[in-house]
Amino acid sequence: MEYGLLVLVGFLAGTIGSLIGLGGGVIIVPSLLFLGNSHLIPAVSPQMAVGTSLVVIIFNGLSSTLSYMKDKMVDYRSGLLFFIGSGPGAILGAWVNESLSFSHFSLYFGLFLISMSFLLIFTNNRSRQTKQKHFPISCTYVTNEGETITYGYHPIGAVAISFIVGFFGGLFGIGGGSLMVPAMILLFLFPPHVAVATSMFIIFLSSLVSSVTHVAIGNVEWLFALALIPGVWFGAKVGALTNKKLKSKTVVFVLRFVLIFLGIRLIIQGIS
Repeated sequence: MEYGLLVLVGFLAGTIGSLIGLGGGVIIVPSLLFLGNSHLIPAVSPQMAVGTSLVVIIFNGLSSTLSYMKDKMVDYRSGLLFFIGSGPGAILGAWVNESLSFSHFSLYFGLFLISMSFLLIFTNNRSRQTKQKHFPISCTYVTNEGETITYGYHPIGAVAISFIVGFFGGLFGIGGGSLMVPAMILLFLFPPHVAVATSMFIIFLSSLVSSVTHVAIGNVEWLFALALIPGVWFGAKVGALTNKKLKSKTVVFVLRFVLIFLGIRLIIQGIS
């Protein structure tokens, strides 16, 4: 029964992660901790939950990227540039993770997610006010509503921000998407669909790097990972397919809701 629960958790994580570009770690990490505390599965430490999550997220990122590739929604040039910063950041985050206690881990994780949800409240206004801003690297994309959107960024700023994203990804086992997607939408004016698709590409690359650190440390429960991976793989396909059919505003709304819900739950867990 415990492995059936993990397959279900994996499917849910893959679907939501691929739908809004979070990678799935925001579902997997708290789920492993909750199920362990409830004695539904053997208990694991926060570090073990993070390491296991990052290994599983590799397959979520790969499955999602392959799906989004078919509709040319992945910005590879931007993704590779952001990875230059997020890769080293992920290694540092995985190392710092070793010093966090369970209560501090849950509290910081929750505050982090809620701060990102509030940041996204300003998404639409920010995009309209800065549409004409010029960037050294710029691209255009036609949304499924027929709107042409121009977005771009400064390379140095993009690398610096992605380093911070990678750090939180390695620290919390979330793949970095809960910060990368809002950053791409707010700072670089990425269309939500492109931000999500490109985020999953970056998550795939950064999870490969940060998971190596956790594997070397011994922070992976391989039986749990093997149960989670099939659910994540097929869930990512469902999430990507659903994302393509949604309007941009709906994608952002779902992202906000998920971040607030998970953030509140983790804060309560951290202070209880």
